[in-house]
Amino acid sequence: MNPTEKTNPVLGSRPLSIEEVVAIATGAGVRLHDDPAWRERIERGAAFVDRLLAEEGEIYGITTGYGDSCCVGVPLELARQLPVHLMRYHGCGLGEHFSPGETRAVLTARLASLARGYSGVRWVLLERIAALINHDLPPLMPSEGSVGASGDLTPLSYLAAVLMGEREVWRDGQPVEAAAALAAAGIEPILLAPKEALAIMNGTAVMTGLACLAWARADYLSRLATRITALASIATRGNPEHFDPALFAVKPHAGQNEVAAWIWNDLGQLHDGPPMRLQDRYSIRCAPHVIGVLRDALPWMRRDIENELNSANDNPIIDPDNERVLHGGHFYGGHIAFVMDAMKTAVASIADLLDRQLALLVDTRYNHGLPQNLSGAEGARAAINHGFKAVQIGASAWTAEALKLTMPATSFSRSTECHNQDKVSMGTIAARDCLRVLELAEQVAAALTLAVTQGIALRARQGDLPEQRLTETLRQFRDQVGFPFLEEDRPLEAELRATLERIRAQDWELY
Repeated sequence: MNPTEKTNPVLGSRPLSIEEVVAIATGAGVRLHDDPAWRERIERGAAFVDRLLAEEGEIYGITTGYGDSCCVGVPLELARQLPVHLMRYHGCGLGEHFSPGETRAVLTARLASLARGYSGVRWVLLERIAALINHDLPPLMPSEGSVGASGDLTPLSYLAAVLMGEREVWRDGQPVEAAAALAAAGIEPILLAPKEALAIMNGTAVMTGLACLAWARADYLSRLATRITALASIATRGNPEHFDPALFAVKPHAGQNEVAAWIWNDLGQLHDGPPMRLQDRYSIRCAPHVIGVLRDALPWMRRDIENELNSANDNPIIDPDNERVLHGGHFYGGHIAFVMDAMKTAVASIADLLDRQLALLVDTRYNHGLPQNLSGAEGARAAINHGFKAVQIGASAWTAEALKLTMPATSFSRSTECHNQDKVSMGTIAARDCLRVLELAEQVAAALTLAVTQGIALRARQGDLPEQRLTETLRQFRDQVGFPFLEEDRPLEAELRATLERIRAQDWELY
């Protein structure tokens, strides 16, 4: 991979954004800031660590054991072997591997933290991590095994191992031995210096990288859910006055008002007669109140994710300016854990909203004149066609699974490692849960996207929906979806997957 310089975020010159992490996760490269003073400061931290070693100073994880073994002294002649042992004994992750894109986000988060200059690592270490990103050789990193403090130790050990030429990396979507892949790319493995394995592993990079990806997906999902709701309102002949700006002016939640205004503008002011009901059912009428919760939460979620992303979050902190070693707990992922637990709850609620809209659309008792299950079959053939019946069952299953996963991971702190890590964040589990909830919610959104497209087409066939009734925005969206009218039953898996792929690629411009 040879990304152009133009698209490569620069690390070290300024704080990194969520959008830049997402760009790197999806193929952009990285550049290290070329300011000599910044590079000199990085090297000064590593030199300070070396000087302490030469003076036989006691530094946690460098001349002592790890965690509960912090009182066990390590002879100086063995200090340089300690990082290798840390990396190797943490090579016990299980579960599915993170995808290459997810792992690129993790590497970016770790590099951003180390680039703060408070970790006592060498410049060459930053260069090697950047090289893994730019040559698209992310480590195979198991997703299970982190309790979120003391950092993401086990999954990040796979990064430390790859830098030393051990374990495996992804190359062109396939697992390859790290030593061979590095050699082919012209990347020299390095022997990690005494503080460097700890600096790589003892931080929040896994949960933070995943949180960046989750935030971007949640933001897009909230916009998509809003547009689908506008179409669902038209398909069910809903009451557009539910989204009147005058109504929302009296309850000034900014995100809720934003969603209502988007729907109001989507619907336009072309009404062909009174709505079917004075008050629509909640899944239509209260959509701004449901989606708005996430819209209002996204700004503070961004704040906390980007604060963590641009922090030094390992232990101990090495202050090269004042030549101090500061022992603390910045590896604790409490903020990311809380964000991910909150996000997955808000996202699952949107999945539930969309599932309820789909249930209204397919049911003749509530869809105000649309055929059962949105089937396009007519006459005698209507008896053997079932339209979206199974799709609605599937959406209900996906929604149920999403709702089940809203149990907060942060509530399940466990005492580990001989009661040294006796209160932990569970941030990485929360982040993994959140991504799974997003995956399920996107599946529900894909189902409803096709269903509202079918519903609009059925209204048009009935003569209930002249073309001018749709605003230009909604016409464009309907046409971009490109769902062929469902007259005779056909397997919809391929069309659902194609729609899901477009949602995840964020193909449609929304608001």
